[in-house]
Amino acid sequence: MSYNSSSEPRRTAAGTAAAGSPVVRPIGAAEHLAFVRAQRSVSFLQTPAWGRVKTEWRSESLGWFDGEHLVGAGLVLHRPVPRLDRFTLAYLPEGPVIDWSGELRGWLDPLAAYLKEHGAFAIRLGPPVETDSWSAAQVKEGIADPGIRRLTDLPRLGGGPIGARVSNRLREAGWLPQNPEDGFGVGHPQFKYVVPLAGRTEDELFKGMNQQWRRNIKRAAKEGVEVTVGDGTPEELKAFHDLYVHTAERDHFTPRPLRYFEVMFAALSAEDPERIKLYLAHHQGDLVAATILVRVGAHAVYSYGASATAKREVRGSNACQWAMIRDALRVGCDVYDLRGITPTLDADDPHVGLVQFKVGTGGRAVRYVGEWDLPLRPMVYRVFDLYMKRRGR
Repeated sequence: MSYNSSSEPRRTAAGTAAAGSPVVRPIGAAEHLAFVRAQRSVSFLQTPAWGRVKTEWRSESLGWFDGEHLVGAGLVLHRPVPRLDRFTLAYLPEGPVIDWSGELRGWLDPLAAYLKEHGAFAIRLGPPVETDSWSAAQVKEGIADPGIRRLTDLPRLGGGPIGARVSNRLREAGWLPQNPEDGFGVGHPQFKYVVPLAGRTEDELFKGMNQQWRRNIKRAAKEGVEVTVGDGTPEELKAFHDLYVHTAERDHFTPRPLRYFEVMFAALSAEDPERIKLYLAHHQGDLVAATILVRVGAHAVYSYGASATAKREVRGSNACQWAMIRDALRVGCDVYDLRGITPTLDADDPHVGLVQFKVGTGGRAVRYVGEWDLPLRPMVYRVFDLYMKRRGR
């Protein structure tokens, strides 16, 4: 199985286990990366390099083996418990990369046994499996309808049976859902917005956008906005970060430090020179927007963005997005992932603006299975849960 944007996990020769439970054991970064490269697409949060980005966590790569054949892999991030450092929360963000359409206990029971033996008090994972999706037209109509307040109030476009089955199997096995109502939980968002690329042309993608997006892209070109693609040199990252901090002050969020982006570019680029790129939009010498694109196989992700308050009328952000979409299409990606949204469709909710911006690309909103916890040491897990609630997670 490989990670992908459809509700039906892809099967590959590398991802299908034979009868009986595979064995879980540590693997090296090289073996893990080779497995990732054999898949059609995998979340960048499940690459060995991501463990080197998350410096505050201890990381390890685990493999599922059928005999000597590697049939699954996962990056585990270990978070220690305050004052109980010998125990850790074992976190597999948007993973692991296994066959989620199969019998889950055969995959997850050996994972739980290994991690408990090695000091984990709980496992948290996020199956890369869809449960529901909604078209751009549905979302737009929902925002305009005062009787509709959330995505889940709309008829779903699709999703398939696998997502529901995965949720049921996890619940039956004692896993606990970690998915709050707003879709943003303790880890990564349950609701995302994606633009399908497979089988489409650039012209079809452009026509699939709403009128405002098409107008803004044309406006940027007419105004002479130039988008360049960088590899994250110190000068480029400093320019991006300055704009990102400005964006954070304007939009009221806490920015990450420059060092975080320096480590991110160094680690991901060392793993694959095409893994991460920085897009910079200039107008008459002024940096007006900047974005970061991360790609693993056929999955392209809009990871971070920043924009200037001045010169917003030249539409640098739209120009960056269009450049990233075109590049993702050119290298054969199946999906362009705009990452998280909240499920709100309430026109008075401040989060709806982000939903409207992403809906303009003409893609679709998607709900995933979300993140789930399995307590391995219930007493320690309760202490950790109480600690996280007190500090607001």
